[in-house]
Amino acid sequence: MSRTKLIAANWKMYKTPDQTRAFFADFLPLVSGHTRDEIVVCPPYVDLAAALEAVKGSNVGVGAQNLHWKDEGAFTGEISAQMLLALGITHVIVGHSERRQYFGETDDTVNLRLKAALEAGLTAICCVGEVLEEREAGLTEEVLRRQCVRAFHAISAKKAAKLVVAYEPVWAIGTGKTATPELAAEAHAVIRSEATEVFGEEFAAELRILYGGSVKPDNASALMSQEEIDGALVGGASLDPKSFAAIVKY
Repeated sequence: MSRTKLIAANWKMYKTPDQTRAFFADFLPLVSGHTRDEIVVCPPYVDLAAALEAVKGSNVGVGAQNLHWKDEGAFTGEISAQMLLALGITHVIVGHSERRQYFGETDDTVNLRLKAALEAGLTAICCVGEVLEEREAGLTEEVLRRQCVRAFHAISAKKAAKLVVAYEPVWAIGTGKTATPELAAEAHAVIRSEATEVFGEEFAAELRILYGGSVKPDNASALMSQEEIDGALVGGASLDPKSFAAIVKY
């Protein structure tokens, strides 16, 4: 069964609207006509309008890096699914390890955000992954199962139609360390088996599971050749149009 790979860029806290326009001016010609994979760029909120304008009529989508679980309300500094939809956003990242690490994100708030995103019809890229201490203590599988069970809580397979999971070993993010393709594929198999438990076999067979964690042009092919890996969530290497295009064309 072939799943369309998704190559997503997470720009984190980089680039102004002008730098966003410049990126797409260089990037779009490099990937025009590329239909094998779905391509999405997730810039900071302030760049979303510029990104959407730039990608009009292209094969590239635009996503946000986070969202709140309420439609509106007294939540200073937050952005809702409805606001993203009104802009024309199609994708959103949920539960990135940096949100967990620095901003008090928990498995339970990931679940609330995921529900809100899926109910709004957004394609939600839900991040899971273990930290170095957990990996070294042999707890990877346990951590991934816990994160998935809690993230997927009370979401039906029907509601989860636009769910994408990203496996991000936290020890490999921005450290230059990459999980070997085999280690990544093992982790992806754990996530898929968890999705089977929660959503059923048919759903799990179609679920796209991305790998994130120091993905670069020189390791993209090896990672993408693993049957269990359905794409990539790319950080640092997605900030440069040439390097991100090289990853898209793995």
